[in-house]
Amino acid sequence: MTAPAQDPSPADRHQHLTLTIGTVVVCRLLLNTARRFAYPFAPVLSRGLGVSLTAFTSIIAVNQATTLLGMFFGPLADRLGYRRLMLAGLGLLAAGMLLGGILPVYAAVMAGLFLAGLGKSVFDPAYQAYFGENIPYRRRARVIGIVEMSWAGSTLAGIPLTAILIEKLSWRAPFLILGGLAVLGIAAVCILIPADNRPPAARSRATDLGRIWLPLLGDRTALGAFGFAFFVSAANDNLFVVYGAWLESGFGLSIIGIGMGTILIGAAELCGELLTVGVADRFGLKRSVILGLGLSSLSYSVLPFCGQALLPALAGLFLIFFTLEFTIVSFLSLCTELQPGSRATMMAGFFAAAGLGRIFGALMGGPVWLAGGIAATGTVSALISMLALGSLHWGLKGWQRR
Repeated sequence: MTAPAQDPSPADRHQHLTLTIGTVVVCRLLLNTARRFAYPFAPVLSRGLGVSLTAFTSIIAVNQATTLLGMFFGPLADRLGYRRLMLAGLGLLAAGMLLGGILPVYAAVMAGLFLAGLGKSVFDPAYQAYFGENIPYRRRARVIGIVEMSWAGSTLAGIPLTAILIEKLSWRAPFLILGGLAVLGIAAVCILIPADNRPPAARSRATDLGRIWLPLLGDRTALGAFGFAFFVSAANDNLFVVYGAWLESGFGLSIIGIGMGTILIGAAELCGELLTVGVADRFGLKRSVILGLGLSSLSYSVLPFCGQALLPALAGLFLIFFTLEFTIVSFLSLCTELQPGSRATMMAGFFAAAGLGRIFGALMGGPVWLAGGIAATGTVSALISMLALGSLHWGLKGWQRR
């Protein structure tokens, strides 16, 4: 007679959870680095491909569309299993990076960066839904905050390491190394993260997108979250696309100086994520989001008064990205619980709305800056942030965790 299997001890469960979180952190560091390294190294990559800088930056613009395509993969994760879609995201990253590194031509690099961006849009909702299903709500922000440190990590570690690879080897080296590491990431997920197979009835509805999305689009809580994502992202990109021009024209900073400003933004993001890990669960996710968004709006509004000297200007930028990251990571943790039966679909909708907001903000940022300088930029971003606060209040009014 076979002895019954024993349940894992608390120590074993804790060790397994630690390995799972560590695996996801490393995988997201690869995905985030692949998504972000094209921005600062666009001149080098364009010269390597023998194309104009304008032609290469069009690749970056096309890459923003991957957040919209994520809407099709979120429902698949809810129906087919979160680990399967995490593996699919890493597979897209590996294929894209290796394609761009092996075939150093414009079309292949464009396709490679697009696949890598799509991989992130597939992986992120799946991992957040996985933790939403397996991590108690009282500890959700701590875990999500730890994993989201990989976003700041891509700025503070991933991009500097990429610079070393380009300088010491070639512009193709980051593609090949990120692709190889993504393959190792696939193996790690297979070994360390257990499968979460869905029942046959759920799998049969995996492609019925109309039935999946219509309830969410008619739900006030979901629509409020999507509106929040759109307005917060639009407000930030309205500033993000012109902050370099402000530092250059207002304070005469060189490219190196602006690069140091980017590191400052990465440090601010890391501090916001650490604050989420430390206090958001205890303070309450809803209250954390409201407080962070209010402080973020205030930070935008005082930015025009920081333009008299470089140090206050950098402090203003730090405060904006610090409060914004605390707000977003806290809301990501809350968002995993808004639609418990469709977690990955909900997160995919959040990222799609945020992607639309970034496109809108990027298109708006240049004209706003030309019309009124940093005063207009800060004022407009503050007003749009208030729209995000209104959308949040409308969506969460009367909401109770199920």
